Amino acid sequence: MKFLPISFLILALATATAFAYDPSPLQDICVATNDQDSGVFVNGKFCKDPKQTTADDFLFMGFRTPGNTSNPLGSKVTQAFVNQFPGLNTLGISMARIDFAPGGLNPPHTHPRGTEVLVVVEGTLLVGFVTSNQLNNTLFTKVLYKGDMVVFPIGLIHFELNIGNTYALAFSGLSSQNPGAITIANAVFGAKPPVSADVLTKAFQVDKKAVDYLQALYWFDNSK
Repeated sequence: MKFLPISFLILALATATAFAYDPSPLQDICVATNDQDSGVFVNGKFCKDPKQTTADDFLFMGFRTPGNTSNPLGSKVTQAFVNQFPGLNTLGISMARIDFAPGGLNPPHTHPRGTEVLVVVEGTLLVGFVTSNQLNNTLFTKVLYKGDMVVFPIGLIHFELNIGNTYALAFSGLSSQNPGAITIANAVFGAKPPVSADVLTKAFQVDKKAVDYLQALYWFDNSK
């Protein structure tokens, strides 16, 4: 058996790394559409015929209205990902608006396909992220005031808590058209079908009653 040339292996590794993120577009525009007869399938979406696009395809007005924070978390995330804003398709970016009632929390979550930058527009937020096991799950945390910005590295668990007595507002930008969101508590204790209690009791070092209690709770999703 012959060994592969080292140059071939380097190319293969580089290619694998490149495909771990949103690919660069090969055309000016590729507005997403659900009409399968209208165009080509690109990165999970069909593209609208560029000749049929209009200025409205590149406009998103979903951030005009404050999100409803009357929920168990006291926060509301309004996403402008490719599913909500088709004009983002193939462009590798997205945004979100996060509204907070006093004491409101955007709970620990991750974005598996995107780094996030967040800027505070109103209020005071306690924010933080936790590194991976490799770096001993180190917590980095900071209090942000109006005009402050923070970055959450791709895939790491992070959160935002309104520690002020007034409404708070933040906007975030993400390095993917579809960064995804995994809320930790929802994924662990609200999975359907539920994760085995044997797994969770051992993982969290608690008794089955605690696991049963947590799995019986209603885990609210503030992005829906």
